[in-house]
Amino acid sequence: MIYLTEAAANAVRTAIKGANTPIEGLRLAVDAGGCAGFKYLMGLVADPNPEDIVVEERGVKVFVDRDSVQMLEGTTVDFVIGLQSSGFTFDNPQATASCSCGKSFG
Repeated sequence: MIYLTEAAANAVRTAIKGANTPIEGLRLAVDAGGCAGFKYLMGLVADPNPEDIVVEERGVKVFVDRDSVQMLEGTTVDFVIGLQSSGFTFDNPQATASCSCGKSFG
């Protein structure tokens, strides 16, 4: 299961409303790379892939490809606003290491 905080869900809903084309939901994935070995990928998508796992969290559809599900299991996505930067953060119980930017894990 993937969890979105209310702040993250609000940020995604705002992005969906502001999109120029119809958006079905948020895609989350993991790919090799980043400082710690794997990096998080996310973006708005118009259509899920047929093999995607679909989770609805706080009224937002989240699409996760089958290869990423195990590495994202239990992850909480938040949206934080700070003085020097704002953006999405990931609290992933599967991660054994992470980089200081919070966008990659190992």
